[in-house]
Amino acid sequence: MQTQLADFIKSKPEHVELDTILRACVHCGFCNATCPTYQVLGDELDGPRGRIYLIKQMLEGQAVTEHTRRHLDRCLTCRACETTCPSGVRYGRLLDLGRETLEQRLERPFIDKLIRRLMVAVLTHRKRFSLALAMVQLLKPVIPQRWQNKIPTIDRPLLSWPKAQPRNRKMLLLDGCVQSTLAPTINAATVAVLDKIGITAIIPRQEDCCGALAHHLTVNKQSLKQIKYNIDSWLPYLEQGVEAIVSTASGCGVMIKEYKDVLQYDADYADKAARISAATRDISEVLSAEDLSLLMPDKLVTDKSVIVAFQSPCTLQHGQQLSGVVESILQKLGFTLAPVNDAHLCCGSAGVYSVLQATLSGRLLSDKLSALQAGQPDVIATANIGCLKHLQSASSTPVVHWLQLLV
Repeated sequence: MQTQLADFIKSKPEHVELDTILRACVHCGFCNATCPTYQVLGDELDGPRGRIYLIKQMLEGQAVTEHTRRHLDRCLTCRACETTCPSGVRYGRLLDLGRETLEQRLERPFIDKLIRRLMVAVLTHRKRFSLALAMVQLLKPVIPQRWQNKIPTIDRPLLSWPKAQPRNRKMLLLDGCVQSTLAPTINAATVAVLDKIGITAIIPRQEDCCGALAHHLTVNKQSLKQIKYNIDSWLPYLEQGVEAIVSTASGCGVMIKEYKDVLQYDADYADKAARISAATRDISEVLSAEDLSLLMPDKLVTDKSVIVAFQSPCTLQHGQQLSGVVESILQKLGFTLAPVNDAHLCCGSAGVYSVLQATLSGRLLSDKLSALQAGQPDVIATANIGCLKHLQSASSTPVVHWLQLLV
């Protein structure tokens, strides 16, 4: 793709990166075949190729309008197009930078901006989120029925946090913001699982959020604050010999792995961010390199008939390119995997997309649950808290984090 970037872009440090990404696109359209919004809406501008053109026009100085914003906002950032693209176009990075530029060139309507900032202010701070959730739960009886299923449930926590034995091997386990409130059992299960394979999990001091929500909503000042705080908090652990930074939420994992991209032009943080990103592992990456016989649950020794439908989050299979890793672990541990058609498609959660784009999200959720339940599984498992709660909101089959199957 030929480009003629405008002077206002050429003055920015990321202009070469933007130009390189745009030029990599060869207009083939393979991306549309796996794009969830294009499949539903059938509009070229609601597929990756069309959105790339919109971003290109903006970066070349053409006028931007609400029409531009509407199509960019509809993108789930699922990045299925990156998995499909034969040219290796870094669409997710282009979209992040394109949305940031759009915010600078076109003022977002006040109410829309207010809603986004409130989401960041509440959802990324555990105490605020816990209080807000408690209030919403009290008001649930008077909330319109169509919104009641949007209110997430809180998984019953374990009676006590498992006490792991001190080990020579240590890894940081990220507590998370929303996950620590809605599903504390996930990290509790992870501590127990890591202990079984001889690894001590350390819960580090961190900003409540990894920065993903603010980053994707282009509340950049808040996102950078969270990211830099985390980097400064986690680096000392690596210097003390901690092996890795472990994420059990694939959405957080892909964000932290891309700290290096977000801060590559920051002279003070570029090297630090690169080190943090290099040390970050999804829990599936950790377990796939270990002796899985140590994890064999007693119940599976006598009962290997548990049928699991695994919903691979977009942030896991497309963002982190870890397709099939969790499935392999589950099969090795004796679970039977149900077939899932169109497993590459998004469930519609995508952070707060289910709130901001409720109609599209609902359609994608319905399609995803149909595919997951077609094989009549005993349980649906996933690897991201957002997907988990989104699926739970409409599923007749129990939905859990896959790690909860191992304890």
